[in-house]
Amino acid sequence: MKDWIKSYVKGQESILVDFPTKEVEEIIDTLKRANLEEKQIFVFGNGGSAASASHFITDLGKSVYGQNIKKFKCRALNESDAWMTAIGNDFSYEELFTKQLENFANTGDIIFVMSVSGNSPNILNAAQWSKKNNMKIIALTGNRETPLSTIADHFISIPDGHYGRVEDAHMFICHVLAYAFIENINILKHPVPGNKNNS
Repeated sequence: MKDWIKSYVKGQESILVDFPTKEVEEIIDTLKRANLEEKQIFVFGNGGSAASASHFITDLGKSVYGQNIKKFKCRALNESDAWMTAIGNDFSYEELFTKQLENFANTGDIIFVMSVSGNSPNILNAAQWSKKNNMKIIALTGNRETPLSTIADHFISIPDGHYGRVEDAHMFICHVLAYAFIENINILKHPVPGNKNNS
């Protein structure tokens, strides 16, 4: 067991050595613009990725605050059992996220999806719908081929096929994204009307 633990940790270390800094920085900028322009951010995934989506939204929605800072307009689409079972029962599981986006999303909003395989039909359907409706798409996946690589505006593929390690890496990225704002809150400063000192 000791050798197995060391092997798992070594696999995770190899992912972090090649951390996609440039891509994450670009996503930070996209989220920053969404906040300043008061666009909505919809985050979702299946299984462990659903839990990561809820965790990320909690960090981004609750912990990012300050004087002259507007809260992120963000929500996780995998949190309502009633919504999900109604859509799954009355329409199809493949439309689980798309049907919710039809209710809430507007042009210029953002979807942020996490999927180890990158091929879940409900994720792909939501991404395709979002593309048609002029929304921005952020996608985190594993190392498998996926249409998300061409659909997404920001695409990060973790070079590993192990579900645990890929989900670990996705959550690591989510923490970097959230804490980029929590610990650098002034990058979200909104101009105060009538204040001549606004830059």
